[in-house]
Amino acid sequence: MPNKNNARKALRQAAKRTAWNRAKKDAFKDAIKKVLTATSYEEAKKLIVTAQKALDKAAKTGVIKKKTAARKLFRLMKKVNAKKAK
Repeated sequence: MPNKNNARKALRQAAKRTAWNRAKKDAFKDAIKKVLTATSYEEAKKLIVTAQKALDKAAKTGVIKKKTAARKLFRLMKKVNAKKAK
C-alpha cells in the first residue's frame, strides 16, 4: 500500500479508470458477439448499430485506437454482408 496521500489517490484513480475501461471494452466485445451470433441478416443489421456505437465510444475515450475501431467495424460489416449473400 502507498504511504503518501498523492500515491493513495493515484491508486484509487487507477482502479476507477481500469473498471471504466474494462466496462467499455466488455460493452463493445459483447455487442460484436451478438452481431456474429445473429441468425438472420435483418437481425444482424439491427444489432450492428449498437456495436458501432460501442466501438466509437471506446475509441473516443481512448480504450482502443480510432483505426482499431474502424478495422473491427469493417471486418464485422464484411461478415454481416456475407450473411446477406447467403
